Amino acid sequence: MNFNIIRAARAVLNVTNLEESRRFYVHALGFIETESDDKHIYLRGLEEHTHHSLVLKKSDEPSVEAISYKVFAEEDLDTLSAFFTEKGYRIKWMGSGSQKAIGRTLRVQDVSGLPLEFFATMDPVDRLLQRYDLYKGAKVQRIDHFNCAVTDVEKAYNFYINELGFACSEYTTADDEKIWAAWLHRKPTVHDVAFMNGVGPRLHHVGFWLSDPMSVIHTCDVLASLGYGSSIERGPGRHGLSNAFFLYLRDPDGHRIELYNGDYLTSDPDFKPVKWDLDDPMRQTFWGHAAPDCWFNEASTVLDIHTGQAVETGDPKLEKKKPTIII
Repeated sequence: MNFNIIRAARAVLNVTNLEESRRFYVHALGFIETESDDKHIYLRGLEEHTHHSLVLKKSDEPSVEAISYKVFAEEDLDTLSAFFTEKGYRIKWMGSGSQKAIGRTLRVQDVSGLPLEFFATMDPVDRLLQRYDLYKGAKVQRIDHFNCAVTDVEKAYNFYINELGFACSEYTTADDEKIWAAWLHRKPTVHDVAFMNGVGPRLHHVGFWLSDPMSVIHTCDVLASLGYGSSIERGPGRHGLSNAFFLYLRDPDGHRIELYNGDYLTSDPDFKPVKWDLDDPMRQTFWGHAAPDCWFNEASTVLDIHTGQAVETGDPKLEKKKPTIII
């Protein structure tokens, strides 16, 4: 089957306090608040032409309801539904009236237990790319990727490459040549999703694209001036993998987001994936500074699409060395 999956498109995060989340995402980071009610805040970046790319949903506990991909047409949803059903996965349809601003969606727990969502249509909004009077904080432009911790990266890799039609841009191998981490894409950049070897399934972070590296530096100054200095978890820095300039932040509920700029084009059909050795210190951070332990050990709980309960996690049989990766 051919699945016309376009790109990573939105995340639905459960948060415990909408006002605290608004202060962080809107007032500090500069996301555009498209709409809100007493249970949701719908956010987007300045260049995005659709209603939202991030939903903050009021809940008793922080968690991840869905990570979502846009497909080309409604027919692609039906093709995906038939595929997952044939493979024995339990799917869940959500009608166009059940969620704000988005058409019918297909949800399914993927091969690793992550709550995937696919949709074709979302209400259009004015693109604010040249509304420079609205630029503040990080000046977030658009959603870029998801990064997920799973217990078996090779299984996830094979499923997304061989079944869903993703391509690999970069990957890390251990001494036994087993894939330790992989960066996979549908749009012609380094990744729409990355998988790391670790306790999972969990969402490690959602990445958002910024217009330039100085926006990352400016974000640090803004966060510090607003009292959010402790929200800066890692960076600024440059990854060896992807070559991207990065900053990792934790929101008021502990969800991790990455502010990201500077990767490269992967559209050529003869593009060859870049292989990294697990022991190469320039892989994680090109400049050499180490990530904090929390960056390796902490991630967001994901929910079962049918029960709404937390998905049980597993712990892979790791080597004694500390696991390293991600962007």
